[in-house]
Amino acid sequence: MNTFPWGEATATGVGSHPGEDHAEAVRVVFGELPALPYLPELPGRGVGADMVGRAASLLVELPVEVQPSGWRFTDRPGRDAKRARDHLVRDLDGLEEAAQGYRGPFKTQVCGPLTLAGTVELRHGDKALADAGAVRDLVESFAEGLAGHVADLRRRVPGATEIVVQLDEPGLPAVLAGTVPTASGFGRLPAVEAPVAVEWLRSALPGDGFPIVHCCAPGVPFEVIRRAGVKGVSLDASLLRRRDEDVIGECVEAGMAFFLGVVRGVDAPLPDVGVIAGPAVELWRRLGFPASTLASQVVLTPACGLAGASPAYARAALTACRKAALVLREDPGE
Repeated sequence: MNTFPWGEATATGVGSHPGEDHAEAVRVVFGELPALPYLPELPGRGVGADMVGRAASLLVELPVEVQPSGWRFTDRPGRDAKRARDHLVRDLDGLEEAAQGYRGPFKTQVCGPLTLAGTVELRHGDKALADAGAVRDLVESFAEGLAGHVADLRRRVPGATEIVVQLDEPGLPAVLAGTVPTASGFGRLPAVEAPVAVEWLRSALPGDGFPIVHCCAPGVPFEVIRRAGVKGVSLDASLLRRRDEDVIGECVEAGMAFFLGVVRGVDAPLPDVGVIAGPAVELWRRLGFPASTLASQVVLTPACGLAGASPAYARAALTACRKAALVLREDPGE
C-alpha cells in the first residue's frame, strides 16, 4: 500500500523557473504536473526573488539586507527584505487563484537552514555558520517562519491533502566537509560535525507536512539527512555513486522517498521517456528492491531548478518527467 502523499507514477519539479511571469509559471506547473504541483520560484526577477532572499523573508525577528558581499543580518528590515516578502506574497496570491478546485498533495521549496547559515553574514563579522549560537538562533527563527508559511499554504490551497516541504540544501556537503569560504573568501569555515548538523536540520523541520531535502551537489550526505528525520531526498541522479548505494538502500528500507533528477535543468535534447526513466529503474534493480514499490517511492524531476532554461524547455522538461514517471509503473525494468 502506498504510504506517500502522492500516487504512483508521479513527477514534479525542483522549484525555480525562467522568466518573470509568475502567473504563467504557475499555469505551467498545474498543467504539466497535476499529481504534485508546487509553488514555482522565479529568481530572474532579481534581488529578493533569489533562493536566499526568499528564505530570509520567512525568518522571524531576524531582519536582513543586501550588502555588496550578499545578504547580511541587520538591525531592521531594509528595502531588499521588503522586496523579498512582496515577491512571496504576490506569488501566494497568484497561487491561491490558480489552485481553486485543486485537490491533492502540494509542494513548496525554501532554502534550508544550513545552506542559509553558510551564505548569510552576521551584522559585523563572518557568515552565520561561523557562530554556533547564531546558527541556533537562525534555525529557531527559520522553523517558526516555515511553520507559518506552511499554515498560509494550507489556507490558500484548501484542497491540499498534504504539503510536501522541500528544504534546498545545496551547501550541505560543503558545510560537513569544511569547505564553506569565509566572508573574506581567503579561508574556510570549520566543518560542522555530523551530529550537530543532524540536530540543526531536525530542529528546522516543520511539524506539519512531509519534509524532504534537495541537494543537487556531489556527495549527498544521505545518513545525515535520514537521521534528521527527513522523509525524502531529492538529488541529481547523474551524480549517484556506486559507493553510496549501501546507504541509499538503507534509506529505501527505512521508507524514505527518492526524488530523482533525470533530465537536465538547462536546454538540451530530451531523450525517449524510457531512457529518462532508466536511472530510477536501474537503481532499483541494482539494489534488489521489488519493482512494485518503484512507482510510489520514486518521484521523477529535473536534475535541478529550471531558472537557466528557456521557457519552452522548462515546460518540455516537466512534460518529459511526467511521461517518464508512467514507465515506472507500466514497465518497471521489464
